Order: sequence, then C-alpha cells, then structure tokens
Amino acid sequence: MQNIKDQQLIKHCSYINGSWHSSETNFTVTNPANGDVIAKVNNAGIAETEFAVTSAKSALKVWAAKSANERAALMRNWFNLMMQHQDDLARILTLEQGKPLAEAKGEISYGAAFIEWFAEEGKRVYGDTIPAPSSDKRIIVIKQAVGVVASITPWNFPNAMIARKAAAALAAGCTFVVRPAIQTPLSALAMAELAERAGIPKGVFNVVVGDNASGIGKVLTQHPDIAKFTFTGSTAVGQTLIAQCASTVKKVSMELGGNAPFIVFDDADIDAAVQGAIVSKYRNAGQTCVCTNRIFVQQGVLEQFTDKFVAAVAELSIGHGLIDGINIGPMISKAAVNKVNKLVADSVAAGAKIILGGKVHPAGENFYQPTVMTNVSNDMPIATNEIFGPVSPIISFTDEEHVLDMANDCEYGLASYFYSRDIGRIWRIAEALEYGMVGINDSIISNVAAPFGGIKQSGNGREGSKYGLDDYLEIKYLCMGGLDK
Repeated sequence: MQNIKDQQLIKHCSYINGSWHSSETNFTVTNPANGDVIAKVNNAGIAETEFAVTSAKSALKVWAAKSANERAALMRNWFNLMMQHQDDLARILTLEQGKPLAEAKGEISYGAAFIEWFAEEGKRVYGDTIPAPSSDKRIIVIKQAVGVVASITPWNFPNAMIARKAAAALAAGCTFVVRPAIQTPLSALAMAELAERAGIPKGVFNVVVGDNASGIGKVLTQHPDIAKFTFTGSTAVGQTLIAQCASTVKKVSMELGGNAPFIVFDDADIDAAVQGAIVSKYRNAGQTCVCTNRIFVQQGVLEQFTDKFVAAVAELSIGHGLIDGINIGPMISKAAVNKVNKLVADSVAAGAKIILGGKVHPAGENFYQPTVMTNVSNDMPIATNEIFGPVSPIISFTDEEHVLDMANDCEYGLASYFYSRDIGRIWRIAEALEYGMVGINDSIISNVAAPFGGIKQSGNGREGSKYGLDDYLEIKYLCMGGLDK
C-alpha cells in the first residue's frame, strides 16, 4: 500500500453524508495472493446504515432538483478524477482482490466509462405527449427519479459493479447507498474520496462497510425510505434479498448467477474461437458471472479445437497480480479454491478426464491451476454448477438441436457465446439461445453502450446503454382537463 502515490485514497471507514465515520471495531482486508493484511477497516453496522439511508433521503430533494446538466458536470468531474488516479485505483484493486494489474487498470477505465456515459445519458430522459381521447384534455408523460437507491455489490469487480449502478442512479437524480463486499472495501472507499473531490454533494453517494451482512442487508432491503434496491451476486442470495424487498414493494434489479455456454461449430474460425474462449474463461481467474462455464464443440472440430485450446491454456502465467506478465492471479479465498476442487473431483468420479491442471498451484493456497477437462457430459457437477474458477469443461455435440438442448438446459440465462461463419446459423442460434446476452464470434461483450443483464434465474433489469436508466426512473402520467373553455 505504500506504493500508492495518493495516500488519501486509502480510507479505513465508511463514507456517510459527506463525512468519514469511524467505529470501535475493525475487520481486516487481506491480499488473497499471499494472505498479508493490507488494511484494517472500521466496522459499520445497522445504526450507520440507517444513518446513510436517512442522509440519502435528506439529500434527494436537492439532488433531484438539479438540472441534468448540473448533475452531468459533477459526474464528469468524478470520471476525470478516476481516470487521473487510474494507476493508484488499480493497485488498490489488485492488492485486495488479486486480479492482474493490467486487468485492474482495465476495470477502472471500464467502471469510469459508465460514469461518463450516464452523465450524458441523463440529459436524454425524454417524456411524451399522447393524443387525448377528447379535445378538452391533454396527456403528458414525464419521468422522475425513483428516489433513494440501495445496493449490495460483489468482490469480483469492486470498482465497476458500483460504478455502473451508482452512475445510472445519480444521473437519474437518485441518491445512493452501497454496501460493498467486505473482501474488497478499499476500492469503494477510494471511489467515495474521489466523489467528494468531484463535488458530489453530501448524502448523494454513501458507502457503508461492515461485516454484518444480514443486518445491513435487512436495512437496505426493508427500510421504507429506500425506493429501489439493486444487487449483483449469487442467485441464492438474490432470492433472499428479493423476498426481503417485498415487504415494502421496492423496485428491484438483479444481476445474478450464470452458466455461460460457449459453442464452437464445425464452420467456426477455430483460432479465433480458441482465443475467445481463453479470454472469456480465464479472465479474473474465471471469477466472473459472464465467463465461459461450458465449452461445447461440434464433433468435426473437437480434436482440433481441444489441442489448440490446451496448448494456449498451458501458456498462461499464474502469480501475484503486481508481477509483470501475469495472466491469472489468485482466487478470492481458500473456500473458493476448495469449491472448485470439489467440482473437479466429483466430475472425475463421474467419468470426466483432466487433461491439464486440476490442482492447487504452487504459487499459493489461493491459486488454482488453469484446468481443462474432457469426456464431460452436461449433467456432471462441473457443468451444472457455476464454476467461478479457472476450469474449462469441454463437451462434444452433434448438431444444432443437440447443442441448443444442452445449452438451454439450465436455470440461468445471463451470457452465452458461439462461433460460426454461417449467416443462417448465426440467426437461428442467436434467437434460440435462452440468454439475455449473446456473443457471436466475440467473447468480450460488456460495454457501456450495450444493455447488460440476464433472464430466468440470472436476474432482471439492465445495466448500461440507453436502457440502463429505466430502473432508476418512474413514469408519471399528467392528465390536463378543462382545456376547451
């Protein structure tokens, strides 16, 4: 942490109502690459969370009343500061989360891009005038900020997951309270420091850090002053949070689990498919909700694809994220490693074969070898579960109907990918895949201009794009009568 140039970015307590709030107890933040304690952070609880909500409620009227241009100018300041401090923010992210520094820098620019995008998109919240059924009436539709927004965000993208929610909320005129994952609070607190420098008014952006997940979560899902709740995380946790929101009938948006199929047809560009699968599967050590989970390869190119894929995976370098040239950092915890190990072992017991990797890496207990498995069937544990680790199960298929049956045989519906050069097939498969996002001959599909989100048990709502403001706005209908006199 001593190599962070701007030491004021390193904060150790919650940011509420424009102030830093200390407490008597702490929790530790460790580097998953080596277990070193990198910070002790003050532990906020229910009282601090309630104060953050009331502060956001107090700030709402003034913030919502600002013009879209005024909000955009402040958000633009925030974007500029994030980009100016990209190197420091990336280093903080790598130290607490583990991903390679180059990936961390990419996440900072990706997250900041949402602030820039929505700063401009907020100026384009349009209403309507609708022809009335009689000459003495006029019908007008306007859109207004939904109100106070609460969020719980995960550890795998500790900057970007906050940025793309907060940016849309603030641009719409909402105020925002977030509880980041306790594994990665420092990135969120650094964002709060820069928001303050940018001139974002007190109470508009609040960060509550604490290890009482249940208590804080109940405040954020049940407090009557919160109008909308947004969450990124597992489907199981999301189901609980949705149920808690029901008591106050909050607007909710959820980005939950995934089990992304990656399909390679006989007519695909095999080299491009191999590189696409590498990037999608092994980015962030496989700890992304949209990463490839099941690789389906048509029988005619199965051997060719597998040989090239294994050779490419074998070239990946594993180690501490601050070391130059590292492709894969640690997993977030020993528990995460154990989960992946069990999925691999249970699938081997069911008949799968490990042809590369399959063990904890010598770099440390939180590092898992990039792994490739063959002889996998779609009902094995490694295929039916979200792996969230650097393991690639390869499954063969015969024809379009066969692979679609397997790809869609899943409760999740977030991301999917396929490679083909047949234009007819491209349309057939793209329309038939039961997923909210489809990458066609491309494995990096997330960007600010596109609507990110899933269907089925992968959640609801969309983040980014022109659609991303919808979940933070309410539609109000104005009926004007007595106009014929």
